[in-house]
Amino acid sequence: MTYEFTLADVAYLRDAAEALAEVDRLPLTGASYLTDVAKARARLGERAGAVLETVLLRRKAVTKVDEPHEWLFTDSALQQATPAPVARLRARRFAGRDVHDVTCSVGVDLAALHAGARLAVGSDLDPVRLAMARHNVPDAALVRADALRPVTRGAAVFADPARRDAAGRRRWRASDFRPPLDELADAWPGADFAVKCAPGMDFAQLPWRGEVELVSLDGQVREACLWSGSLATTGRRATVLRTKGPEWTVTDEEPDHCQVAEVGEWLVDPDGAVVRAGLVRQYAARHGLWQLDERIAYLTGDTPPPGIRAFRVLEDGHYSEKELRKRLRAKEIGRLEILVRGLDIDPNTLRPRLKLRGPNEATVVLTRVGRTPMAFVCEAVLGSELASDP
Repeated sequence: MTYEFTLADVAYLRDAAEALAEVDRLPLTGASYLTDVAKARARLGERAGAVLETVLLRRKAVTKVDEPHEWLFTDSALQQATPAPVARLRARRFAGRDVHDVTCSVGVDLAALHAGARLAVGSDLDPVRLAMARHNVPDAALVRADALRPVTRGAAVFADPARRDAAGRRRWRASDFRPPLDELADAWPGADFAVKCAPGMDFAQLPWRGEVELVSLDGQVREACLWSGSLATTGRRATVLRTKGPEWTVTDEEPDHCQVAEVGEWLVDPDGAVVRAGLVRQYAARHGLWQLDERIAYLTGDTPPPGIRAFRVLEDGHYSEKELRKRLRAKEIGRLEILVRGLDIDPNTLRPRLKLRGPNEATVVLTRVGRTPMAFVCEAVLGSELASDP
């Protein structure tokens, strides 16, 4: 069970720097947790729960905000919060405008929007989250309001609807979001707006969206953002962010001339944002790659894009478990990464059956070409060994 904050808790926490610092000095690990909780309760009494939960949430928030030790969160708000690099990317399109975050929660997205907007307004129905947002983003204008009942005019709108039910299960249908996406669009007719949503949903069910942008951070797809009105700049976009390294983007306006042919020297697994956005062919055309199969996202070529992790093909052939085991044994492969696409194979089930032995390591890519299952035994090469920017 997570701690349920109250308005009284928020009022206390806003001026509880000493108590928070004292509890933050406790390890709060699995081995010490019960002892640490007892110490906090002896020192803080009924306030111990709020302080302990805040310290733990701040430790988790290091990937979400730049200065987590200054922030107040609830557990569910932190889980849904946008990582800071992604929030800053999105906020760039709102720069210089009046913007209204109509589901501002504790203010993570609002903080990024406020940094570049002419005027930033945040609203939410939850009074506790709104009180936390007043602490986290003190210079923004905040009001308690329903996202489906406009309280501003002329501002660009941002929304991050809840995507989990009461049991914590993810929602995938637009009608199951809170608020539902179509109702949100209907509530703000003519407004330029952006909606953060689940990367795996069916965007075709949302005819009002102008642009679908898939965003990844350090190799993990983080979100989809639906842009409308003048905020939309293309139909589909994939944006790839890296904590260390430049960002890049590919759109559906780029050429998609990409042949299907036999494997080259390298295999390339495009970033998940590129795959989810349906821009594999555009990415291939940009880098002179081609497809093994027009329905499979793996690409191949004689020169991989710089700055990525690519796979030098050592040998390839028809896949059978027996044949793959034989090949790996001949190469003395004891450590194996297994990548699968287009085949019903569970790597965790397959790996022990391969009976790996030896000092060497490799990556095997299992996929299909047409109806033929194929196995490509590869050497993985890190982007730093290739170049810097795709």
